[in-house]
Amino acid sequence: MKLPHLERRPELDALRGLFLVWMTLTHLPTRFSDFVNQPIAFVSSAEGFVFISALLVGRLYFHDSIADATLMRIRLWKRSLKIYGYHLAMLTLVFTVAAAYAVHAHRTAITNLLDFYLAHPFVAIIGSVLLLYCPPLLDILPMYVTFLFFTPMVLSASVRFGWRKVLAASGTIWLLAQFGLRDLVHGWIVHATHLHIPLQETGAFNLFAWQAVWTAGLWLGSRSALNQPVIRKLPGWVVAASFATCLFFIGVRHNWLGPHLTQQSLSFQLDKWQIGPLRVLNLVAFTLVLYWLRKYVLRIVAIEPFLTLGKASLRVFCAHIFFVFVGLALLYGDVEYSNGVPQLHGPVAIALLAVTFTALILVAASEVRKKRAGRAHPGAGEKAAIDREAGARESGVWKRSEPGGESIGRLPTLEARDRMAVTLAGTEDAGLLPPPG
Repeated sequence: MKLPHLERRPELDALRGLFLVWMTLTHLPTRFSDFVNQPIAFVSSAEGFVFISALLVGRLYFHDSIADATLMRIRLWKRSLKIYGYHLAMLTLVFTVAAAYAVHAHRTAITNLLDFYLAHPFVAIIGSVLLLYCPPLLDILPMYVTFLFFTPMVLSASVRFGWRKVLAASGTIWLLAQFGLRDLVHGWIVHATHLHIPLQETGAFNLFAWQAVWTAGLWLGSRSALNQPVIRKLPGWVVAASFATCLFFIGVRHNWLGPHLTQQSLSFQLDKWQIGPLRVLNLVAFTLVLYWLRKYVLRIVAIEPFLTLGKASLRVFCAHIFFVFVGLALLYGDVEYSNGVPQLHGPVAIALLAVTFTALILVAASEVRKKRAGRAHPGAGEKAAIDREAGARESGVWKRSEPGGESIGRLPTLEARDRMAVTLAGTEDAGLLPPPG
């Protein structure tokens, strides 16, 4: 099978950076969060970030799933383990520094987030290590760890059985998620582990529903890796119907269509955490519209600081969580409320935003410089790995796991210098994946 050369797509980094900025503005407890919380119908930064991250993973690792499934599996599991390490580090800080400060300084906004941990610390710690207990704001990385862990199986299945069957299986799991699959599995886990963690404390995201977003991203990423069109040419009627659908959901979001077509009346169908059926329709329509307008959209987003933020997404994500907790610590005394939620306002809110984004840009710039230095002067282990892969590519010999054992064949293209160019260009940083250590 002839595999095309994989080139870096900086616009994907820019999209990641845009979603990180959007996510930060949404999470920071300021009045500005009202303006960015699903302003264009029922689409949030979370769906976009998960989708783009999966697309990058599929784009970068689909070649490996064809050439050497074992190597692909090891590399993705190493990435998953690294993100798990970041998650444990964040939990340690939250369970010690943040929790102690919140209790002693009587910061209700933080103690409300950690109420289960404060009431049952032992169960919470064991549950969080097992990715069963996921406090608010700390439930995104566990989702990524889980999805990355199962990604090798999805990519291998796509090579062996084809994407149609994989997408059909993913759609079936999403459908079961709408009818209580998560509750059923949660009951089994509680019975098996004897860790009585309430369902609402396992994280806001229904992983059985959100896996459909991840799988769709992997599929489109694999098509991109083969230089196939991500989406075929859209007929005019599809574009028109997608625009009309987006306008309809914008009207529902802002209560323009009467009392029977509101976010409250359609709550379950539009649920973010369940990825309800109408939300799926909205997401598909929005994606098609953006794809049709992609030339103009990419010109807008492919700028700084989005590019730099997107290249250091893991560090930036963790840093933004830190500043969200700083904002929550500032919620005391006379604060304003919006829809029952306390928010910072005035100079304090502006100062928090300014400090947060300045720090995020500095963190991202430092990480990018570090990556460039590492590529210019690779360590002995990394250089040896590149040399080994170069030799394998030049000889054309590759290994691949088959149902009957291991077979050896020839990979006709993807020369060593091309593969090295991809590695040195920094394409290892997919989604929330840290660079090779």
